[in-house]
Formats: sequence, C-alpha cells, structure tokens
Amino acid sequence: MTGENAGDADEPSPGSPEAVAAECETVAVSVGERVEGVATVTLSRPDARNALNAQLRAELKDVLDAIEQSSMSNRTSSDDAIEASDVRVVVLTGDDESGAFVAGADVTELRERGPLEQREASKRPRVYEYVDDLEQPVIGALNGHTLGGGCELALACDTRIAHEGAKLGQPEINLGIMPGGGGTQRLPRLVGEGQAMKLILSGELIDAEEASDIGLVDEVHGDAEFEDRVYDLAESMAEKSPLALEFAKKAVKASSRMELEQGIEYEAELFAHLFASEDKNEGIDAFFEDRDPEWEGK
Repeated sequence: MTGENAGDADEPSPGSPEAVAAECETVAVSVGERVEGVATVTLSRPDARNALNAQLRAELKDVLDAIEQSSMSNRTSSDDAIEASDVRVVVLTGDDESGAFVAGADVTELRERGPLEQREASKRPRVYEYVDDLEQPVIGALNGHTLGGGCELALACDTRIAHEGAKLGQPEINLGIMPGGGGTQRLPRLVGEGQAMKLILSGELIDAEEASDIGLVDEVHGDAEFEDRVYDLAESMAEKSPLALEFAKKAVKASSRMELEQGIEYEAELFAHLFASEDKNEGIDAFFEDRDPEWEGK
C-alpha cells in the first residue's frame, strides 16, 4: 500500500457518523474506539457547559441520523456479517472540558423567543425524540451537571449512569417557565408523580446518589469506575443481535405508552417477527454448539 492510499484509508467514508461529526463544531463521534460496535457521541460547548443551543441540537440530530443510516446500510449490504463500522450501541456524554453532560438550554436563545418562535422550535422530532427513537440502545453517561434540557435529554436515553459528582434537576421554574422537552411526561413515568412534582415545582437540584435512590439514574460511580462501567455495559449490549436489541428496546418503550393488553400483544408481535431472522437461528445454533454467535443483523 502506498503512503497516499494509507492516508486515504484513515479518512472516514462519506456519510459515516465520523464524517458527519467532522463537519460539526459541537459534537464529536468515535466508533469502536473503546468497544467494537459502540459509538461514543460527545457533546462539546465548553464555554457554555454544553447548553443546548440551536447549533448543538442540529448537529446532534445530524450525527444520530448518520449513526442510524450507516447501520441500516451495513445491514442491507450483501456482506455475510455485520461490518466493523456498524453501531449497535450509543454512549452519549459530555466532554471533560465542559465539566457537564448538559447544563440546560441556552437561556439567551429562550429570552429572545415569543410563543410563535417557541412553537416553531418545539416542532417534532426534536433532539429528545431523536435519542428516544434511535433504533440502537443509548446509554447516557452523565459525567457532570445534567440540568433542564440536559436532564430531559438524559431521560430520553434508555439507561443512565451518573458520575458521583453530577447534579441533576429541572430548574426551569426558577426562570418563570417549565420543562418543555418531555420532562413533565418522561420524569413521572420514571420516578413517580410525587418525585417529579417535587423536582419540577421546586427547581431544586439533587446529587447523583439521590437521583439513584428515586430511580432517575440507574447507577452511580466515582472516577475509578465510571467510564469502565459505562463501556462494560455498552459491550454487554453490543455483543447481542442488533435486531433483537432494536425490537427489545421498542417493546420496553411501549410498556409506558400502551395499556397492558396492548403492550403484551405488541411484544408478542415483535417476538414473532424475530423468528423470521437469520440471527434467531444463529443464536440458537450457537447455544447448542457451545460457541459465540456470529450475528448478521438480518
């Protein structure tokens, strides 16, 4: 291989998550750097502690679109196995320099909006729906303050692991407004109406341990364990069939959005669909042959 070709090999392919992120100023992506099949999406507005302004929201949407499209393309390719670039799990976090996951919405932007502008900004799908609806599991690695819109972004993730120094809350009430990114809907479903009312109506912030106690986050770890645990969990998910991951995520999400009987029917339908997949046969064959399965994502 010539030196020129070797350099080209290091370039991300057009449309890949890495290529899309390379055009962004506030979002970075690495795929497979820590764990194969895991994309780390890092938010980076250090001057504003990752406050969600229009640019960060738009760039995060673009990156998540690229992750989903890239994985769909890989699965429909003629190759027999899932490509190394296929993303099966996403870790969403803030950069170290910002000292926050997301410290809230950009208050400067909010100050300049009237109701018509805000209705336009609130048109769905917003960044919260992009995270919630992503076919891959999303682990929120809450490495610092997770407030307001940042807390709502964390609520849209499928599971949340917090650093012990993180603070969480919905302080919008202190500004004369209320959560508008799904906080009044997702938070009660997660922690119960009483705890949600307490956080939303008081605007108080809680530490990571209290957030764990009420079910707002799933685990809390200090410096020595935080990143290791995030990627251990991501790896345990990424080892599974991507089709099974996608369908299981849909079924669990449905549990808080459907009546019980509807949810059970939906689960049964998704379960049956997986019986048409090659991954189902591969998983069972690997079990009987006492070997690791080789998923094709088909």
